[in-house]
Amino acid sequence: MPMNRQCISFASTLTERRHNAAGPSAAFLLEKSAGPRRFPSVTDATNEIADSPVWARADAFAPAPQGWGWLDVKRRQHPSESFEALAKAVRDDRQSTILLVWTPEQARMCLPEEVDGLDAAMAVARERWTQDDLSAATTRLRWFSILLAGFATQAFFQAMTQLAKAAAHFGQVLEWRQRVMLAGRAVLGSMPLGLAMLLFVMFGFIPWYQARKRRAELASWNPAGTAARVPALRFETWLELQRAPTTMVLLSLMGLVGLAQLLPGDSIAAAGLVKSDYLRGEWWRLFTAPFLHGNIVHFLMNMAALAYLGKRLEVFARWPHLALVFVFAAVVGGDASAMWVKANSVGASGGLMGWLGFLIVFETLHGKLAPRSARRRLIAGVLLTAGIGLLGYRFIDNAAHLGGLLAGMTYAAIVFPKSASPKRPGSTFTDLLAGSAALAVLVAAAGLAIWHIAGAGAVH
Repeated sequence: MPMNRQCISFASTLTERRHNAAGPSAAFLLEKSAGPRRFPSVTDATNEIADSPVWARADAFAPAPQGWGWLDVKRRQHPSESFEALAKAVRDDRQSTILLVWTPEQARMCLPEEVDGLDAAMAVARERWTQDDLSAATTRLRWFSILLAGFATQAFFQAMTQLAKAAAHFGQVLEWRQRVMLAGRAVLGSMPLGLAMLLFVMFGFIPWYQARKRRAELASWNPAGTAARVPALRFETWLELQRAPTTMVLLSLMGLVGLAQLLPGDSIAAAGLVKSDYLRGEWWRLFTAPFLHGNIVHFLMNMAALAYLGKRLEVFARWPHLALVFVFAAVVGGDASAMWVKANSVGASGGLMGWLGFLIVFETLHGKLAPRSARRRLIAGVLLTAGIGLLGYRFIDNAAHLGGLLAGMTYAAIVFPKSASPKRPGSTFTDLLAGSAALAVLVAAAGLAIWHIAGAGAVH
């Protein structure tokens, strides 16, 4: 059976955080509000000011309680006795848990960067964040380097041994230079080494490079530099506080199918995009394969990307297009994979790349909806995913990625006209009807995947 290709998305460059490594995680999306205040949902479109996007309005965040205090990433409120106590909490925030703060001078919660007098405390915290981040990233880089070197050494000596045996079997004598050259070629073509290189780049080099870059940018967090970053920080913080129920439904469906994959039997053969079966008429595999994943790392990476991209799309373009784009892009990506890639494939990244392509075009057409830096990060995400895809071409389904990306971009270009308004577009009756149908397709596809996987387990 051919090796299964995985659709992998890499979303680490998509957000502007005070501290990416310890910022709000995907688990935060599952948390319910622990306080009595009600944060806005994605359906709240009232009172949007015509000349300002919703995240930049004065009322973007919740009303401030009395006195001083701060809100953590789980939406819990922490009152402070004084401004000095608030500044100490900001300064001692080792895990970047402070999302918003409030003081008696502000009617609403705001970013710490927007409060006069907290700049020194933020500078101390940021210095510590970047140092801790770089230290942890350097340690990971060192371990992944050892792993990569170990795989390379093992592959080289294994190739040298096999060459010696082959030469002896055929009665030939190879010079050491020939053996080294042939062994080197074998190492470059080694599947385990290729996978080790991919892991090194994704989880070793890229996090280290990003941590090093953040450390080098400390000097730019002067008053002017901070003011320039505030729009992107407000955008991401406001987005973090929104609820995206349709995204949560899709995450839940992915989780249920992931649990089903733990059952005995070959889940990928049962419901993945097995190219031979698809080409023989099992078209339904285009819909079930996006819910399956090749391993736990693949699953967690796609779930993190689903949580962020799904919320961003649902909040700004509304939920019907979330479901419609995912179905359309996943089908187009799967069909592209069937046309260009022989190996079987699984994963949600065709749909995820569709979301990414959609957001790039949609936010470009609606230029006032998101800060320009936030849009640039989407493009950086595409470029990074493409680079990783080229490096791991033996493991990653680049055809599904490209097909999904182009499908999402095409959808946005056709459905949405260019707009100079900062308001989020509303949903028409047609949108609601089509979106409901697409959501029903996703629920049915997940159910069908579980049914086929369970059937394979029963046979096993």
